[in-house]
Amino acid sequence: MAVDEAPVEKGNTHYLENVDEQAAHIANQDDHDITAIQALRKNPTTVLWCAYAIWILVLNSFENQAAGSALGIPQFRKDFGYAFGGDYVLPADWQGAFSGGPVASAVFGSFAAGWIADKIGRKLTYAICFLFSVIGITLEVVATNSPIFFGGKFVNGFAIGGFISVSFTYIGEIAPTALRGILSSAAAIAFTFGPFLVALIQKGEGSKTTRWAYRSIFVAQYGVLAIGVAGWPFMPESPWWLLSKGKEAKAANALRKLGYTPEDVEKRMAAIVLTLEEVKRETEGASFLECFRKSNLRRTMISIAPLSIQALSGVFFVSAYSTYYYQSVYSSDMSFILQIVQQVLSLIGNVCSWFIIDRIGRRNSQFYGLLLLTVILVVTAALATVGSLPALKGSCALILLYCFVYNVTIGATAFTILTESSTSRLRVKTIAIGNALQNGIFLTSRTQTMWSFVIPFVFNPDKAALGGKTCFIFAGLAVFCLIYLWFCQPETAGRTYEELDEMFIKGVPAREFKTYVTDAQLRGEQAKEIQRGS
Repeated sequence: MAVDEAPVEKGNTHYLENVDEQAAHIANQDDHDITAIQALRKNPTTVLWCAYAIWILVLNSFENQAAGSALGIPQFRKDFGYAFGGDYVLPADWQGAFSGGPVASAVFGSFAAGWIADKIGRKLTYAICFLFSVIGITLEVVATNSPIFFGGKFVNGFAIGGFISVSFTYIGEIAPTALRGILSSAAAIAFTFGPFLVALIQKGEGSKTTRWAYRSIFVAQYGVLAIGVAGWPFMPESPWWLLSKGKEAKAANALRKLGYTPEDVEKRMAAIVLTLEEVKRETEGASFLECFRKSNLRRTMISIAPLSIQALSGVFFVSAYSTYYYQSVYSSDMSFILQIVQQVLSLIGNVCSWFIIDRIGRRNSQFYGLLLLTVILVVTAALATVGSLPALKGSCALILLYCFVYNVTIGATAFTILTESSTSRLRVKTIAIGNALQNGIFLTSRTQTMWSFVIPFVFNPDKAALGGKTCFIFAGLAVFCLIYLWFCQPETAGRTYEELDEMFIKGVPAREFKTYVTDAQLRGEQAKEIQRGS
């Protein structure tokens, strides 16, 4: 394939006129012939930039956990709340606003980033998000009243919504097929590492009787942001986006920066262009509306459903209210220690997911993981109903177990499914829709609008006072999610984007994905045989 060949304009997009289909088929088969370890050795630079995108996501989890953790800091409740029953509590309306407001702005940030990233690229979209984040963090740090603090959270919400859309898109577009499951599931570690940092800071500073008991958490975000900004000038743009815009020379340069050899650059570009061309036959444009047309409708549903399942399975309650719940059973110091243990278990759980996501597959991990979580939720709520001190301690232990199992299974695989199930031309927009739905209607490990506003009125001691019995609600919702997963979730492990496009366009049933032999596979095998014989 001649990479310097003049592009041909088709509508509003440029493509290579003469794609070397033989090279593209060989590239497709190469993706099947290489193991994860071999791919890691061959593409260390690509893995490094995936790690960079994962680090950006730490800003998201750090920001969201900071708000929930602040509720457990007595000085924060004193400065922003009112006296109640010998302690201080936040007004339920402000508590809901602090949690739900930034999630609402994250919805807009997700959609905006989905549109902007397709216009100006993934890299420049990151820069815009960095700017919003600096403004938001600054307002949080200097706030002395609820309206200003809310303003900072709200502004920062735009940034964290954008970070989600761009980071998962970028990982999905540059990760080798053999590492795509591991790297996209590893991205979920950002949602546990951020809270882990918050827990450490809270343990060291949370007992102070000044505003720095909680301000120190928000100031620390500057450090996380600084690392992201420092790496940004060196970040290669996504070759998928560049080729979709007809920028062949820049795409080739980006692939070289990602560590590809000249021969691999030629094959990879051919594979990308061929995939984009084939998808174009099924996708008329690249608008948000296209996500709901033809086979894209099914792909959008499959991509975003696991995120909604996260939200419905109770992770928001566990992540945002665990410290508050621990304090109803243990001392403040012990509850902070349990929060750190919770984050460590979550980190270990995510690392464990790297080793099973390709072995047992996305479908099995989702279904059986959620089944186990449902059992844990029922038992946790039952113990909370008993209400004795030993029972309440048992429910706290089950919350810790929940965090581990969640991150081994649905907490990791949901992001892999989101990244790889959407069509190439609509990936960033599908991810934006998924993130917006998760945040806007439900809320997950980060925060979710509906739960953010509702849970304070269900959980708080001055309202419905359900406490741990809230888990009954999520256990019931999880049952419906299990039914969906059994009938609708396909197995996408080990499939190239070309193969996934073919199966979705052909309407292959979900339960046949694992064993279906695609035309792309056959063409790749034939191309490799010809290459060996030449």
